Amino acid sequence: MIIATYQDKCYDSSGNEIPCFNTGQDDEFKIGLMIKPRFKVERALVHDLLTGLVWPKRADLFEFPMTWDEALKAVKKLNEKNFLGYSDWRLPNRRELRSLVYYQAKNPVLPPDHPFEGVFHGWYWTSTTAAINPRYAWNVHFGGGRMFYSHKEDERMVWPVRGIFKFPSTGQVSCYDSKGNKISCKNTGQDGEIKSGISFSNPRFKDMGEIVFDNLTGLFWTKKADLGPGLVTWDEAFEIIKELNRKKFGGFSDWRLPNINELESLVDAEYHSPALPFNHPFEDVKEFYWSSTTSFYDPLWAWALYLHKGAVGIGLKKGPHFYVWAVRGKPKEIS
Repeated sequence: MIIATYQDKCYDSSGNEIPCFNTGQDDEFKIGLMIKPRFKVERALVHDLLTGLVWPKRADLFEFPMTWDEALKAVKKLNEKNFLGYSDWRLPNRRELRSLVYYQAKNPVLPPDHPFEGVFHGWYWTSTTAAINPRYAWNVHFGGGRMFYSHKEDERMVWPVRGIFKFPSTGQVSCYDSKGNKISCKNTGQDGEIKSGISFSNPRFKDMGEIVFDNLTGLFWTKKADLGPGLVTWDEAFEIIKELNRKKFGGFSDWRLPNINELESLVDAEYHSPALPFNHPFEDVKEFYWSSTTSFYDPLWAWALYLHKGAVGIGLKKGPHFYVWAVRGKPKEIS
């Protein structure tokens, strides 16, 4: 239950394209689900055949950015008007909106043959509050693909969605107003009310000693979440993974540096510091981690997960900026 990043090239730390063989990079393994054609257009609607979601073809319905409260209210008005024949529109949660991100494109970060119109190469709101500071909510940047949080009084674009999401939910079950106060979720339209997506397994993780199995995604992670000597460069991260495989850590020699979607799958948006499910079994959890996915916006950089916050950002490959965590196994298929 991991969506592919769709990255189809490999790059060295100087940003040069290189052959993928034996690099350990995202495109060598191509982990995650993909489908082609992915989108089906039906008049003013676009059906995502991979995720089950339905989006308006136009990503600029409201023309101008608005605050988070205004965004939630604007979607409610769409439902009152039975917009495009439906009254079950919602502001997408962080995983629903990120599901559109295509990591081998920029401006916008969508497949080259996507059918959407009016896509703003900037920030779009999600319905998910940032647990680390509930006055803020998550947004996704459709120019480069980053996901970070913004103050709920900031103004962002709005792209509503409907349909049944076939991938995991964010885990968020609480709702908050724009001042950061916890409120009842009823009729808010927030992530904590709708809980779109597949619910987390209970228990989510199975502790197998040196290895932890994720019952939700089907992936195996090292229990120790800091496998290096501390902060390392991107190249050093791959060398650490190669050493794990030489030593057959946990009895396996197919460990890899996770791609950015595998890393983000660990996040539980209900929590922070770290943004992992409550009572997770991992040890030595750090604040940020390298992925195997290069930033197509600038191949000198690679994608990283900021785990205390739950954010998805980038780091310069040549700098010792992030920690190393390893994954193995094939993600579950959609049932």
